[in-house]
Amino acid sequence: MTTLALPGPLSLGLARGGTELRQFFRHKEQVVFTFSLPAVLMILLGSILDGPTALEGVTSGQLLAAGMIGSGIVSTSFNSIATGVSADRETGALKRLRGTPMPSSSYFIGKMVLVAVSSLAQTVLMAGVAVLLFGLKLPTAPEKWLTLLWVFALGIVSCTLLGIAISSLAKSTNGAVAVVQMLYLVLQFISGVFVSPITNLPKVMVDIASFFPLKWICQGFRSVFLPDAAVRMEMAGSWELPRVALVLGIWCVVGAVLARLTFRWTDAR
Repeated sequence: MTTLALPGPLSLGLARGGTELRQFFRHKEQVVFTFSLPAVLMILLGSILDGPTALEGVTSGQLLAAGMIGSGIVSTSFNSIATGVSADRETGALKRLRGTPMPSSSYFIGKMVLVAVSSLAQTVLMAGVAVLLFGLKLPTAPEKWLTLLWVFALGIVSCTLLGIAISSLAKSTNGAVAVVQMLYLVLQFISGVFVSPITNLPKVMVDIASFFPLKWICQGFRSVFLPDAAVRMEMAGSWELPRVALVLGIWCVVGAVLARLTFRWTDAR
């Protein structure tokens, strides 16, 4: 008698990812809001703040746009996942999933599939807008594209796991929205997303931001989209790419541990 092997966590997670994508793209209002908000903010702020900088050939609009492309993937990972998981828990969707053979790790993988696709679309959209409106140049060197790839991957994994973890701290979806939006807004300011160049910020703010992924994601993206001479506008006078990889890698591990320890299928406490 042949015994059929049950699908593994990865197979279940990829299947769950397909379901997550179908559910996401069915809600057109959510899709429009998710993709349009970071791009609209970039257009408004870039248009208001655009002007020459101390570096010839680089405008403040380009500095802002490069950082906001990185910030955009945090919006589609940390923000969207924290509120999405809270909503799944509040509506009882997670409780129903608990009755299936799917482990929590497969649920996490499914969310990462959703984030990977939506973040890729977000990055393409914002980069296209930045090229058209602010003259941002796409990278040509292969090593720049490689940097973009690993910063993107580490960024979405770390922020997705942290979004899952923080969703357990809120008692409701509305509470999750308030918490993540406040954290995201504060981190955007102290990470140099809205203030270009980042050297215009007080050092203590940047030191605090250095403990969190957003600052390093934006720094990695600036290293990709800006000319090498723009490194003078970083606090350390360097892109610090090894440190970017180290910090984001640590947050991937920390996020995985926190997500596993705090994840709840129901609202029962």
